[in-house]
Amino acid sequence: MNYRTLGRTGLRVSEIGFGTWGIGKTAWMGADDQISIHALETARDLGVNFFDTALLYGDGHSERLLSRALGKSSDVIIASKVPVKARLQPSRRFAEVFPRSYTLECLDKTLSNLGREHIDLYQFHAWFEHWADDAEFRRTLDDLRTSGKVRFVGISVNHHQPDSVLSALDTGLIDAVQVIYNIFDQSPEDRLLPYCRKHQIGVIARVPFDEGGLTGSVTPNTKFPAGDFRNWYFAGSRKQQVWDRVQRIATEAAISPDELPDLALRFCLFHEAVSVVIPGMRTEHHVRSNLAIAERGPLPGPLLARLRKHRWQRDFYSTSLLDKLRVFLSAPLSAKLNTLWRKIKRL
Repeated sequence: MNYRTLGRTGLRVSEIGFGTWGIGKTAWMGADDQISIHALETARDLGVNFFDTALLYGDGHSERLLSRALGKSSDVIIASKVPVKARLQPSRRFAEVFPRSYTLECLDKTLSNLGREHIDLYQFHAWFEHWADDAEFRRTLDDLRTSGKVRFVGISVNHHQPDSVLSALDTGLIDAVQVIYNIFDQSPEDRLLPYCRKHQIGVIARVPFDEGGLTGSVTPNTKFPAGDFRNWYFAGSRKQQVWDRVQRIATEAAISPDELPDLALRFCLFHEAVSVVIPGMRTEHHVRSNLAIAERGPLPGPLLARLRKHRWQRDFYSTSLLDKLRVFLSAPLSAKLNTLWRKIKRL
C-alpha cells in the first residue's frame, strides 16, 4: 500500500480509502452486514487506513459497522459528515442548513456510533459558495475545533460543483475537500486541484467509477434492485449513453472492457493533489481488486492525454421528482418507512 499526506493535516493516508455509502443500506440495496464487516477488516489488514462515512448513511448504520469492524484501533483515520438539516436550496443561509447546536449534536451521535472520543476529519455534507462569508460558518468551525472532538474540518463538495468551495478554502479554515473526480468528470483539474496543491489542502476523490458506470458493468439491459438509487441515476437512456461512452474509452485505451475498472481507478491516482481515492467497497473481492489495481500506479502520460477527450459534462444526480417518486414507490415497504422516518426527524 502506498500512502500520501492529507494536505497540511500531516496525516498519512492510504492512497486507496474505503467509501462506506454502499454498506449503509440507504440507497444501495443488497449489502449484507457480515460481508461488509469482513470487507472492512480485510481492507484494514491489507493497509487501508482511511475510512470515509457519514451520519446520513443509514442514519448512522455505516458508522456503527465501522465500530464493529475496527473497534478503537488507533492506526486508522476516520472521516464522517454532518447531514444537512433543511432542504438544500441556494437561497438558504448556512445557519439554516447547519445550525451550530444541530451540528454539535450530530457530531456527538457520530462519535457514539463510532465508539470514539474524537474524529479525525469532520465534513459538511454540502456547500454553497456564499456560505464562506457567513459569520455563523466561522463560529461553528470555532465550536468544532474547541470541542476537542474534531481534529480537522472538511467540506464534501456538491455534485459536479468543484469551484463552489474555493471561497471557503480562501478563508484558510478548511483542511480537506471531498469531490467527485473521474474520467467523465475531470472538472476539478481546472481550478480546484491546482489550488489545493498550492495551498496544501487535502483532496479526497470520490465516485471514481461513476457509480459503476466506468467499470463497464452497467449495460443497456442492467437491472438494479427495487429502491436502489441507481434506478434513477441511470434512468431513461442513461445506461445506453454510459455504455456507448465506456466502449469508446476501451477502444481509445486499447483495452478489453473488463479492464475498465483498472483504467478508471488509476486515472484518479495520477494527480499529485489527490490524497486518497475512496471507491465504494462492499465485499472482500471489491477490496482486493481495488488494491491490486492501485499497486500498478498511475496511468502513463500518453494514455492520460488520450482520456482527456472523454470528459463529459452532465449531472445524473439532478433527477426529476417523477423519477425519484418512481424509485420510492418501487422500494420495499420497510425501505419506504425508513425513508419517511428520516425525513420526519429532520423537520
